[in-house]
Amino acid sequence: MSLLLDEISIATARLAEAGVDSPRTDAELIAAHVHGVRRSELDSVPDSRFDPRFWDEIGRRAAREPLQHITGLAYFRYLELEVGPGVFVPRPETEVMTGWAIEALRRIDVAEPVLADLGTGSGAIALAIAQEVPRAVVHAVEADPLARQWAQRNILRCAQASPHTGGRVFLHAGEFRSALAELDHTFDLVISNPPYVPVGATLPPEVGEYDPSAALWGGGDGLGAVRDVEAAARRLLRPGGLVAVEHGAPQGAAVYWIFAEERGWRGTRNHRDLADRDRFVTATWPGP
Repeated sequence: MSLLLDEISIATARLAEAGVDSPRTDAELIAAHVHGVRRSELDSVPDSRFDPRFWDEIGRRAAREPLQHITGLAYFRYLELEVGPGVFVPRPETEVMTGWAIEALRRIDVAEPVLADLGTGSGAIALAIAQEVPRAVVHAVEADPLARQWAQRNILRCAQASPHTGGRVFLHAGEFRSALAELDHTFDLVISNPPYVPVGATLPPEVGEYDPSAALWGGGDGLGAVRDVEAAARRLLRPGGLVAVEHGAPQGAAVYWIFAEERGWRGTRNHRDLADRDRFVTATWPGP
């Protein structure tokens, strides 16, 4: 066994002791990042090339700094995104909702669907949809200036790699309730992963200490921002438009009633994530 693989085994034990959920995976990804190779190429790194910075980065991860802050990258569907302090790290759960939206947009009879991503953060949802629905026009809204800088970096990054992706995402500063007022009643889809953690909830260190608070806390019941998205969607959607909103696993029933028929919504449905937990709600706006 090579020196690097030996060190990875020792690092795995250290990360496991620190409470990291996926210690072997994280140790290998950090090793690949430090040594500039793919994860599958770790066994090809000669002993003479072992970089002691590996242990500096393992120390950061053992202190529960997010892996994505250490490597500077997050992976979301088919995208590689830049992330770091000041922006929410996109999660696999959100990929499921984004996949639903992509399939829905492919089914509708609209040549160039227009959608709004409210609270875009890193731009993950907006860019994934633009990449996989090539004729879509995406308006990404973010209120926080620092998060908006990360979104802009990722839009430019994607535009350089694929002009049709980054070039169809338009970034806006704004709050949920007032954003994009000049485009009211024109959207085919409104999608959002808003803050939905109830105030006082206990979070893992990687989340509570590093993700921006504005992307986490949703008020006493966690649903304040979800209600704002619902109000915005009623304003933004054309008749027959769709909404998709992520929420916490215990919030499925409550969020369902935010998009109730009494408010004008039709076809409201809860959807499950990869762990079979309630994760996002969808509904159709029939119009006023």
